Amino acid sequence: MNRKSLWALAAILAIFCGVGIYIWCSGDNAPSDSSRKEVRIAIAWRADADNEFCTNIVEAFREAGVMVTVLPQVKAGYLDYSGDAVAATCLDADGIGYLSEASGALVRSRGCDGSNAAEVLSGVDGVIFTGGEDIAPTLLATPQDWHRIEAEIDYNAARDVSDFLTMTYCLDHDIPLIGFCRGAQMLGVVSGATIIQDIPTWFAQQGLSYNYEHRREKAKGMTYRDYTPHDVTLSEGSLLARFFGTTTLTGCPSWHHQALLSTEGTPLRVTATTTVSSIDMVEGIERTDKRCAVGVQFHPEAAIVKHTGRAVNNENADLFMAYDAAIPLFRVFIEVCKNNNN
Repeated sequence: MNRKSLWALAAILAIFCGVGIYIWCSGDNAPSDSSRKEVRIAIAWRADADNEFCTNIVEAFREAGVMVTVLPQVKAGYLDYSGDAVAATCLDADGIGYLSEASGALVRSRGCDGSNAAEVLSGVDGVIFTGGEDIAPTLLATPQDWHRIEAEIDYNAARDVSDFLTMTYCLDHDIPLIGFCRGAQMLGVVSGATIIQDIPTWFAQQGLSYNYEHRREKAKGMTYRDYTPHDVTLSEGSLLARFFGTTTLTGCPSWHHQALLSTEGTPLRVTATTTVSSIDMVEGIERTDKRCAVGVQFHPEAAIVKHTGRAVNNENADLFMAYDAAIPLFRVFIEVCKNNNN
């Protein structure tokens, strides 16, 4: 069997062999025997791995030359579970579905202690946190009541716990990580940042206009709520500027109604912003005390799949950041993870 066939077989085995994400070079780009190295990167657990926020990440990394899968769930031994779900006894009294204040306090104080995080992340060189549900307001450094918007009820306590503990373990052990949208918000929450629970409500409270620059307003009869594009400015000298190779990004796909408000007093640095009604909204962050712990509020992976024709809606691809503008983030992160493997 020739080298190309061997690498193809290895890629197939990587998909079906279970835990973690195994990244393999393939075809004519396969490294020589002396430099060949397996790099293990993981998407943090989510039960709905067929969700667009996850599958787009998989496609983006495939375009960057790798194959990816999802890690097992990280559970806290000090909470009760019913299967994979956090038990109702650990949730809010109103039945909304987020962690109770007592449970949130336990997660914040005990973290990975008594969890299976070390087992799940054993040998992993980098972790990706994808977009998705709102984060429980009880996980904030100063807990809040939920936003009280019935139409925006979207909580997942099991994922909150798994993400919080997975990210805490990564930070404690300096494992490179990158968060997209919710993932960036989780990096903020774990690090002690404050959060805007609903952007339109917050702008109204400030007496400022808001035209749904971060997520299309839901319209009657809408069958697919697509991303909305906006520009992002990256800070000179930041990891994100190095990853993207520029300080200006145009047409960044955006889909969120929550955002980080302030990183003051935390080890975070705001490294990307977009301006809305004279307010610089947080679009990128990084931990200054870690080698690579970064988050982006937007979705470069969505731009990639639009340009490759694999998105739900490809017809408006020209409105979004170019393929060549989005793909460097994924390629550079892979290189960071390779270095972590040394």
